[in-house]
Amino acid sequence: MRGVNKVILIGNLGKDPELRYLPSGQAVAKFPLATGAKWKDKNGQLQERTDWHNIVAFGRQGEICNEYLKKGSPVFVEGRIQNRSWEDKDGNKKYITEIIAQSINLLGRKEPEAEIPEEVGEPLGEETKTEDEDLPF
Repeated sequence: MRGVNKVILIGNLGKDPELRYLPSGQAVAKFPLATGAKWKDKNGQLQERTDWHNIVAFGRQGEICNEYLKKGSPVFVEGRIQNRSWEDKDGNKKYITEIIAQSINLLGRKEPEAEIPEEVGEPLGEETKTEDEDLPF
């Protein structure tokens, strides 16, 4: 049986993206994304929680993130969870959970002179408009 690994997040950047290039020349942008929740506890007190997610965007998408996103930017990320480990310089094993971005949509207002390229991702929920006379039935 095949599994499903899908994550959808809407949040704000915790800091500016960090852009690096792999030895192959492929761009990789990384940034932390904060998502939050609010609720009332059993005593009626308002509670808040912020979760932090490590986002990784490859290729042109990573370059666009580096160009257009900054700390505090609202963003919609769709991707998959990936866990990996490595050894640090002292030989200690380290672990990280990352979201490998498959689609990133910039949210919020555009600057008057700034245009966001479509390569970042397609907005979800938009349907192709058709005229009634274009339908074959």
